[in-house]
Amino acid sequence: MRQSVVYQRIFQEGKKEEALFIVLRQLRYVCGELPRKIVNRIEGLSTQQLEDLAEDSLEFSELADLETWLGYLRE
Repeated sequence: MRQSVVYQRIFQEGKKEEALFIVLRQLRYVCGELPRKIVNRIEGLSTQQLEDLAEDSLEFSELADLETWLGYLRE
């Protein structure tokens, strides 16, 4: 059963949802409410990218740090 494609897809989707929940919670703690365009960008990240962001976000002190990580230029 664990070898089936369907099982693997469900497992990976669950893992991504969990990673997304954690990273958004961490980011809101550090940065406050996040702009929708940033949330959309984060939602489009892969599971590995979300895990990397969760780790890197421990060093963020403001929204600009997140924007830089995502590749946005400060306006």
